[in-house]
Amino acid sequence: MNRKVLIVGALIVTPLLIFLALSFGKDPRAIDSPLVGRMAPDFALRGLDGEMVRLADLRGKPVVINFWATWCQPCIAEHPVLQAGARQFEGRAEFLGVIYQDEPAKIQAFLDRRGAWGPSLVDEAGTVAIAYGVYGAPETFFIDPDGVIVKKLTGSVYPDELANQLNSMLRNG
Repeated sequence: MNRKVLIVGALIVTPLLIFLALSFGKDPRAIDSPLVGRMAPDFALRGLDGEMVRLADLRGKPVVINFWATWCQPCIAEHPVLQAGARQFEGRAEFLGVIYQDEPAKIQAFLDRRGAWGPSLVDEAGTVAIAYGVYGAPETFFIDPDGVIVKKLTGSVYPDELANQLNSMLRNG
């Protein structure tokens, strides 16, 4: 009797353990973007400074679009990484911050305290976030000089992945 219980228990538990083991290290929010390999959805958004920014006007250089918010802790953590990246690739790549579900006054106060790394564009209606399939902040899209999305990252971007991706686009662009 005990042997049967042990065998049945092992048959039930083993597949569950295999499933859990295969899931380790995967971000449950990470959804493969169907946009990778396709033209980036064009947009025109007004920045906090009042200037209109059109994605189409930035062709010819790699573009990093980061969807972020002041209430997002991973966004706060990655802010210095984006600042350093924007300095490192100044003149060779464009960095755009698209504000995700936030208020302009809070954004301006945040930037006054911490500094900016590129234009902070306000997506008031959320249409750009919807067009890019943004699930939550932060999400980062890398767009090559031809306007094609080559990579999407969910969660904080790290210095090495930012530099490696931009260097790759600059070599191939």
